[in-house]
Amino acid sequence: MAKVDRRVVRTQEAIKKAFLELMAEKNFDNITIQDISDRANINRATVYLHYTDKFDLLDKIMEEHISNMSDFCESEADMEWIEATAHCMEYLEQNYLFFSTMLASEGARFFRTRFVQHNIEEFRKEVDVTQGKNLGQNEEVVAEFAANAYVGIVEWWLKNKMPYSPKEMAEKVGDLLERII
Repeated sequence: MAKVDRRVVRTQEAIKKAFLELMAEKNFDNITIQDISDRANINRATVYLHYTDKFDLLDKIMEEHISNMSDFCESEADMEWIEATAHCMEYLEQNYLFFSTMLASEGARFFRTRFVQHNIEEFRKEVDVTQGKNLGQNEEVVAEFAANAYVGIVEWWLKNKMPYSPKEMAEKVGDLLERII
């Protein structure tokens, strides 16, 4: 495995942090590469060295967080459902700036779409339409419903500055999702 230059990692982290801070302050459409470079205290050319444009930066940040969240949540695959959900809520809590900014920002509406799509894929793994409460239902409809409900409650939790701990929230969400899936 190739050795990662820590200076490159620090620069990329500074760019991402600056971008997220700007997203929390203003609309995505109004953010420029110059704004990002000024906030990160680097040259504009350095931003372009790492990212094609602000859309590329946003896309890479979104994919990184969704991938990290998926890895983090799946790392405890042998956990009970509520415990695993609490684990995922902890990831959301640890990355509050990113998720609250992305879900609250008008400019990041495509993040919500991507986040929902990721959750649809995850819920599809859990849906059983051959027996029980979902017998005869359409798998796609059930997964779509569950994913949108889950993302909606995550939005509510983050926008309200996480009024419940990850464990409490997982219990509440798990209780509701058990009725669906």
